[in-house]
Amino acid sequence: MSCIPDVEMIIISYDIKNNRTRNKFAKYLLRFGCRIQYSVYRIENSPRILDNIVSGIQTMFLPMFSEDDSVLILNLCSSCEIIKMGYIAHEDEAILIV
Repeated sequence: MSCIPDVEMIIISYDIKNNRTRNKFAKYLLRFGCRIQYSVYRIENSPRILDNIVSGIQTMFLPMFSEDDSVLILNLCSSCEIIKMGYIAHEDEAILIV
């Protein structure tokens, strides 16, 4: 999936201890967007997509999570300021955080 500039985005970051659960979660997120760092994904936003992701996490993954696991979902708007450094600085696509 290619990410389109100037479109509202969702950034999802996770820290999941169990390798098998973490791999399943990563594959799940790839259905919706693209990986921008090892455990950080960028997803084009719409209310339907966000609802699908949250629902899927709640039903499929929360029961597998340990008390050490976490998921952070950032819903970004087009007016959010993004500062990019390093390799990602060369990407021209907008990034939104929720």
